[in-house]
Amino acid sequence: MNRTLSFAIALSGLLLSASTATAQVPGVPSTQPAQPAKKLPSAAATTSTKTTSTTSTTTTSTSATGSGAPQVLSGGIKVDMTTAEKLLSQGKWSDAEGLFREALVSNPTDVLATLGLGMALANEFKLDSADTMFDRVIAIDPNNATAYAGKAMVMLNRLQSSSGTIRNEKDSILKQAEDYAKRATTLGPANADAHNALGQVYKEQGRNDEAASELTNATIMNPDMSYAYSSLGMVRLAQNSPAEASEAFKRAITLNSGNSTAHYGLGATLLKQGQIDDAIKELNTSLYQFPNSWPVRMALGQAYNTQGNTVAALQQFQLSTLIKPENAEPYLAMADIHQQRGDLELALADLRSGLTQSPYDLSLRQRIADIDLSLERADDAIKGYRAILSMSANDNNAVKGLSQALFLKAQKATVGAMLSSNDYDTANKALNEAIKLSPDDMELRLAKAKLVSLSGAAEFQAQYANIQPTCDGERVALAEVLATQGQFKKAADEFNAVTTNLKDPKQLYAVADIATLTRSLDSAEAAYKKSLAMGGNPERGQVGLKKVADLRKAAADAAAVAAELAHKRQWDGAIAKFREAIKDDPALPSARRGLAEALEEGPEDSVPTLSESAKQYQYYLAVATDLTEHDREKLTDLIGKLNDKVAKLKQKEERQ
Repeated sequence: MNRTLSFAIALSGLLLSASTATAQVPGVPSTQPAQPAKKLPSAAATTSTKTTSTTSTTTTSTSATGSGAPQVLSGGIKVDMTTAEKLLSQGKWSDAEGLFREALVSNPTDVLATLGLGMALANEFKLDSADTMFDRVIAIDPNNATAYAGKAMVMLNRLQSSSGTIRNEKDSILKQAEDYAKRATTLGPANADAHNALGQVYKEQGRNDEAASELTNATIMNPDMSYAYSSLGMVRLAQNSPAEASEAFKRAITLNSGNSTAHYGLGATLLKQGQIDDAIKELNTSLYQFPNSWPVRMALGQAYNTQGNTVAALQQFQLSTLIKPENAEPYLAMADIHQQRGDLELALADLRSGLTQSPYDLSLRQRIADIDLSLERADDAIKGYRAILSMSANDNNAVKGLSQALFLKAQKATVGAMLSSNDYDTANKALNEAIKLSPDDMELRLAKAKLVSLSGAAEFQAQYANIQPTCDGERVALAEVLATQGQFKKAADEFNAVTTNLKDPKQLYAVADIATLTRSLDSAEAAYKKSLAMGGNPERGQVGLKKVADLRKAAADAAAVAAELAHKRQWDGAIAKFREAIKDDPALPSARRGLAEALEEGPEDSVPTLSESAKQYQYYLAVATDLTEHDREKLTDLIGKLNDKVAKLKQKEERQ
């Protein structure tokens, strides 16, 4: 959690490397003219007296006689540095700042007070002022390890800004912070704060093994450094070691119950372990200590969502976006909730809000394109997938999505126009490249088959007719391909196998959506109903079932109108309406037979018309389950006669 960056140096152990002698600090007028400034020794030459508080080990500057008592400053003001350091370790930044300022007013040469003020200011995110304090110390003592550690933490804290400039310069800022932290560890090999700062940098860079090593060193050198333990816990959690993470967080809380990062980390660990009530308790404690933490809001939202309290979850996710608007995670989480409810338009609104803040986030773009596809907005989906491929040319999910969107568009437009479009060429090339990179990805090969089937390529059947899928993803992809070829029973068998295997309601809804998109309506209905029976979101299930019912009704209505037109021998209108019915329900027997008869009986006897008529009769045989054997034989003979007629017409055309 990034907030830990600003807490890490708060403990007074960071002062161990500072000098206990006094010196004139540039820019601050001295109020002790009778007390000349002394030369500041290096960090290695400092002496300190340890004073133990309830939360940390602190240091106080010794007097000229070596006494360990708090400093008594001239001007009649007594400032207890131990109290200031204790306030700093407790996270009471404003109170600590006040005491350190009093110390500097009374004695501008107090380096410990200068460092302490810098730490307090850094934790209050007064970063420029904090940096100035550290620069003053370095100007006097260029080898002060703690000052460099402080500058590293200031650089890390700058990353908390939502400024576009800061976000664009993240890598260079992290590199500069790393340089400061490494210099601190070189100057003070035994300085806990230097190792802590370097560990924080590594954590932010995602170098978890190195971060764990540095943070462990920090806790060994200063066993009372609460925020090093909480940072170590976050690293262990990222390494998927919840037991070690929990131990580190509990140790951090024992040292300082006010460590909000530790409470957050422990809550996140409990959430991962399924202990939701305990997780919420820890997360609320963290929020009480630091309300403006977007990761805590995110985790709390996830906990509420797990409990089924989606209203509270949405509220926390929304608050997270207000704190850190460029973070994509809460937008995706809100979209998940709305999508599970069946509110796809609201889900799109959430995702597009996120995209305005993070236009290059591929996860947001992928989700938007996927939802556009499920809403059957083929052009929008194609545009979205192409944008992803322009940013990440080998994104397999985008390649698969693009091929599916193109096939959807082909159902609504003329196939010839689709085959001649740039979108078709783009998808074809992208699939070829993706298959080269992942030759064993059967879903990619099936997506390619589905796209190739648009052109009527003969190799389709030979290559994919006898494929044996090995996982649910391949079964779904194969079902889509089979459905496009009119093999409705085989497609339904594959979808039903997946539905039988799945036990997760969300995954069942996803399969149901794909089945709906490919108009495998019986399979879609079965998946929606099973998900509802297993406790899936009822709104989501009812929306899906309603869409299936609406498609069936639309298909039946169109087929009825087509039959009336065919009865009146208005063949063009009948054919158009039968096609409309088939688009909504490809397995509707009356539409398949009606289209076959209209094409056969129509005024034009041409190769394309009669070929399609024969094909539609074949599709009718595939979907009509109540035909007698005698009727099937008659239709099979009719198909043979139509094919013979097509062959004769072809010969006639060739002679001409």
